[in-house]
Parts: sequence; structure tokens; C-alpha cells
Amino acid sequence: MSTTAVPTTAVPTAAGSGSAATDKFKGSRFTSDTTTERAAAIYKDVLTKLSEVIFEHEVTYDEYRVLKQWLIEVGEGGEWPLWLDVFLEHFIEDSNSRIFNGTKGSIEGPYYVPDAPDLGAKGVMPMREDEKGTQFVFKGQVRDLDGTGIEGASVELWHADADGYYSQFDDGLGIPEWNLRGTFTTDAEGNFHITTVQPAPYQIPHDGPTGEFIASYGGHPWRPAHLHLKVTAPGKRLITTQLYFQGGKWVEDDVAGAVKPELILDPKPNADGIDEVVYDFVLDPVSDKRFVA
Repeated sequence: MSTTAVPTTAVPTAAGSGSAATDKFKGSRFTSDTTTERAAAIYKDVLTKLSEVIFEHEVTYDEYRVLKQWLIEVGEGGEWPLWLDVFLEHFIEDSNSRIFNGTKGSIEGPYYVPDAPDLGAKGVMPMREDEKGTQFVFKGQVRDLDGTGIEGASVELWHADADGYYSQFDDGLGIPEWNLRGTFTTDAEGNFHITTVQPAPYQIPHDGPTGEFIASYGGHPWRPAHLHLKVTAPGKRLITTQLYFQGGKWVEDDVAGAVKPELILDPKPNADGIDEVVYDFVLDPVSDKRFVA
């Protein structure tokens, strides 16, 4: 397995990636138990906050027309899952996690695919025979709040490859369907042991209206290298999170604003010379607690 990533010549487009994310999101019909009263309060507050911005900055009709045109183009390009998950989701996650005591969460992002292959408590992520990148061992324990290991907990892992691309969102690059996507089930002590490759930083697709949005305020489209995880067990609250790498580029300046100090890994070579890190997950019990602002 080589340790140097060679850039791929083809680059997924915002339209292609956005359409894939939109199609997968539309595959489910989501519902909420939001009451009419709560919906009305949220709706009114959104309009109030927007009106405050308009008056404070004296937004012109030309600026309004540019905004309206941009909103239409984001929809036509299928980029709403991308834009919302990059720029809004981390606020939703922060708000919802305040009342819990377990492991910190982070955003899911637009590239999750359910039902990844089940690989047991110890296994190797699905990958190509010539998969580029540095081999990496990620292991740990899933526990409840009192420190007891949880047998049969589910640890879903997915991440980009060494070129920064995700399987099933590669816009025709030919990455195998479940490449670098797997589900692990903890052993009797709650342990898991995963061998994979370290992902690369990547630019979110930015050749469409999402990129125009970033350019409008002088921003950049880069995300630091990260692992995506969903961890849960019967009777326990699902944790959705991302883990980053100490010293990695863009960790201090993530376009999605999703990095938290508690979510940074610092792999070290093990006895076999392979980079390895131990990261444990602590799960809250399922409850009907709601955060009320």
C-alpha cells in the first residue's frame, strides 16, 4: 500500500455530487412531531432575524435579486444538501447536543449512505487492492455513562479516500460502491478494531452556486481530513460525529466550522510501525429530553 496520493485527473462537479446527494436524501420521507405552535414560532423568528439583517445592512434590490437568482440556481443544481450540511448543520448539531453527557457529536454531511457492509468487531474497511494512502488502525471501546462496555454496539465508519473522494459520490470516477464504508459491531467488552487508510483533506464541490457563495465573502472550500462515524446501541442515543487529525491542514479553518477540540486524533506508530489511535465513545441513554432555548 503506497503512502503518496496521486491527484486524480477527473474532478467531481458540484452538479454531479449535488445530484447524488439530493437523490439519496430524497430516498426517504422525513417527518417531525413539531407542533403548529412551535412551527409558527420558528417561522416568525426566522423572518424577524432576516428582516433585522436587511435593515441593518440596508440590502438593496439589486442584492436581493442576486440572492433570489442564487437560491434558484442552488435548487436547480441539486446543491441544497451540500450547502445546508456545510453551512447550517453544525448549528443544529451544537444546539441538539447541549443537554447530553456522552461523546461530542459533529455534522453528518451530505455523503452518508446507510447499510454499509457488516464487518464484525475487528476488520478491514472495504478498499481497492491498490488503495492509495497511509495504513491506519482505529480502535476503541463503546461504553455507557457508567463506564461499562456495550456489547453489540454499532460503529458505522465512512470517509474519503487519499484523493479526497467518496464512493457513491464520485461523479463517474469509478470508485467501487462500498469503498471505505463499513459497519462494525462491538465485542463482549464493547471493543472495535478497524484497519483503513488515512483520508485526505478535500475541497467541497465549488464550481456551482455553492462555490459562488464562498467566493462572495472571500472564503475557501477546504475541509480537513476526517472520519465520519455513527455510533449507537439498543436503548442508547445515536452519536453522529467526525474525527480529525492533529496538525492536519485546515483543522483550524474548516469551511464547515465543524471541528471541536474533543474530536481531534493524534495517531502514533504501533509496534508494527502502523499509525494507530484509540478513541472511545460514551453513549447517553435514549430519552425524550429536548433543548429549549
